[in-house]
Amino acid sequence: MENINWGIIGCGNVTEVKSGPAFRQEYSKVVAVMRRNAEKAADYAKRHHIQKWYQDASALILDDDINAIYIATPPLQHHDYAIEALKAGKPVYIEKPVTINTEACKAIIEAQKQYQQKVVVAHYRREVPYFKAIKNLLDEQLIGEVKFVNLHTLQRSDSDMIAASEESWRLNPSISGGGLFHDLAPHAIDLMLYFFGKPIYFNGVSANQSLKSDADDIICGQIKFENNIIFNGLWCFDVLPEQEEEFCEIIGTKGKITFHIFGNKLSITKNGETVHEEFEHPVNIQRPMITKTIAYFRDEGENPCSLEEALLGLEIIESFVRKS
Repeated sequence: MENINWGIIGCGNVTEVKSGPAFRQEYSKVVAVMRRNAEKAADYAKRHHIQKWYQDASALILDDDINAIYIATPPLQHHDYAIEALKAGKPVYIEKPVTINTEACKAIIEAQKQYQQKVVVAHYRREVPYFKAIKNLLDEQLIGEVKFVNLHTLQRSDSDMIAASEESWRLNPSISGGGLFHDLAPHAIDLMLYFFGKPIYFNGVSANQSLKSDADDIICGQIKFENNIIFNGLWCFDVLPEQEEEFCEIIGTKGKITFHIFGNKLSITKNGETVHEEFEHPVNIQRPMITKTIAYFRDEGENPCSLEEALLGLEIIESFVRKS
């Protein structure tokens, strides 16, 4: 396709700055948005200078002026909207987590094959300069051969790390697939796959200690990659404010890289010395990923994150919270 004319399904807070404005690029523009609340849909369209708004997703999908769909709803709706868009002959850019569970993701994969359309999953950290720089350091073996990875995400239950929403759907497993873990962990797990490649083993254990919601709030998981790198991750979403921490450290034979999944600073420790670096994220942080998606939809580049890659991340997440 020559020009990408987007329809956005679900114009909530994530689309205000992180993604929505980034669709305004060469060969790309937003034609319409949809939200079930008509007043809020109209307000979003007016503020962002978008021509049309809808209250019904099907009407947006069937709009002849739209030739690509961005799905930014809670995960529960991703499956139905994605398949409907693919059936209508329109490629899809879909938010993470890609679906509420692995079975729903597999169904979209089958629909993609059936209708021969393109799908990109918005694991946008892959294209953010900060994380690309870390991957370059690893590929160059600055810290030698990687031996293991240690990740901690310890947050209070009302952490400001969580994207704001009017409804607490992120704490409702029937809508989100799990709790705060299912909202935040996909970023970390996808980066591990991006950095280290194919896993050969993954498993974990979880519990709902606080009983503040129906979702488990402490999760521990391990991954072994083909190259014998071992990952160990711990997530807890019910700690005291003074206990909060968020870091990932990659240990190699010649040193260590420490960084933040939800930050912009990294440290490199080698030969007993530590060097600190700070990066500036794009204002619209999904812009690099959306640029790659536009190129892919225009047959000018590869898929920056496929459904199959997102499915593997979901399989890992589900193995971490598997009930005994």
